[in-house]
Amino acid sequence: MKNHSLKPILDATLFDAGIFDLDGVITKTARVHATAWQKLFDNFLQSRATQTGEPFRAFDLIHDYRAYVDGKPRYDGVASFLTSRGIHVPHGEPSDPPGHETICGLGNRKNGMFLEALHAHGVEVFPSTIALINFLKSKGKATAVVTASENCHEILQAAGVPNLFDAHVDGRDAQTFHLHVKPHSDTFVKAAKLLEVQPQRAAVFEDALAGVEAGHAGHFGLVVGIDRANQAEALHAHGGDVVVSDLVELGVRDEESVMWRSTQALPSALQQFKALNAQFHEKQVVVFLDYDGTLTPIVERPELAVLSQDMRDALKLLSRQCPVGIISGRDRKDVTNLVNLDSLIFAGSHGFDIAGPEGWNLHHEVGAQFSSALDQAEADLRIRLQAISGSVIERKKNSIAVHYRLVEQDNVAEIEQTVTQVLSTFPTLRRSEGKKVFEIQPRLDWDKGKALLWLLERLEWKKNNYYPVYIGDDLTDEDAFRVLPNTGVGIVVEEGFRFSSAQYALHNPHEVQQFIMLLCHHLVGTQK
Repeated sequence: MKNHSLKPILDATLFDAGIFDLDGVITKTARVHATAWQKLFDNFLQSRATQTGEPFRAFDLIHDYRAYVDGKPRYDGVASFLTSRGIHVPHGEPSDPPGHETICGLGNRKNGMFLEALHAHGVEVFPSTIALINFLKSKGKATAVVTASENCHEILQAAGVPNLFDAHVDGRDAQTFHLHVKPHSDTFVKAAKLLEVQPQRAAVFEDALAGVEAGHAGHFGLVVGIDRANQAEALHAHGGDVVVSDLVELGVRDEESVMWRSTQALPSALQQFKALNAQFHEKQVVVFLDYDGTLTPIVERPELAVLSQDMRDALKLLSRQCPVGIISGRDRKDVTNLVNLDSLIFAGSHGFDIAGPEGWNLHHEVGAQFSSALDQAEADLRIRLQAISGSVIERKKNSIAVHYRLVEQDNVAEIEQTVTQVLSTFPTLRRSEGKKVFEIQPRLDWDKGKALLWLLERLEWKKNNYYPVYIGDDLTDEDAFRVLPNTGVGIVVEEGFRFSSAQYALHNPHEVQQFIMLLCHHLVGTQK
């Protein structure tokens, strides 16, 4: 019997791959498919009623779609629905033109209707699914898409994610390799073979009853049912180990036992400020913040990220109540000038260069010996990327940032390939990633998390019962979030969907300013 109370957590140590259905899981094409089926069958049934005198009974967009065609190859869907109405037509051949009243002819007609709608209107994706896939890929997990549709590549192209997966198994592959389709497990097992993983080491993500049944039949390590149609109990009954209404609900525990959740599932640091107050109890708060995207909105070019006077005033007020540090990917001198407050600690280049206020005797620099390699890599990158419009190379004291926010999407892969090629000639350098930027840094075991821990040790804040709060928006801030769960709190700034190891969320810099002011009022109250 299934454990319906099972918490929606994916233990990444137990899986090497994620295998995803397409329609209803990755893309919002189920409605397009259903509408095409409805148009096909209503036209067919109306014509038949006129010829035979039988009463016309329309295709039910909910019951008939789910029961007879959802998740099935289109010829099987045609046959299944017509059989349910007691209608028998010849099977025909796949080459039958759309006008023929055969199983294949009707299926081909439906496909034409679907493609016409697809090309006219495009297709949306489920952001939470894309966020999970990108997160799994960032953790080195393989990914595949499995679908009964023969239009897999066209749909992924229309959705803007043509290169998202390591392997594809679609309706054409099922025919080519003589695979039984869902609810049989053949197509899922084929995907696992293409990814070179055992089914027991792969997780399946499905929204159709036939899909979860196929995952269960294939003995996959975990079958996640996504309830898009108010059928949670049926998804459990057909083989779903875990059922969620959306993948935003699913958490992931990584190899370091760090819990990651969608930013949309994290509690608001503003709404849950009272809960945070309880954690501050009898402790001295110390606050660290990223700059771009946290204190200022993300802008097209780095030099346009100017701190507002209101935010500067908020930081100044906070620094009177507790220690405040800025840990940024920018050069320390750059972010120091932008913030323009001499009472703060500044850590630039992702923590490679740290200095405190006057009189603190606080200075730490890591990686200065790599400047020659960075100089050569920068020169190489400028030559290779000069022809790609919109690319921006920002040289910092201890790193290089290759920005591609203004680059056409089709050229991003070329930029990534170029960065990889350049780094292959500089073994002392490594790549990290942020929002629309590739960062090239010295190959050292050092990051924002290490810088944060160094500051806590150097200033003996751990010994003096300090409680660190870290607020940031970028992927590089995750290094800081990961070191805090047992000693402090991480707050991610994110309006969209991505997975984070922070415990709370804020939506934008305006909410960051609101949080700072709430914290100021709290700290003033505790000092009275």
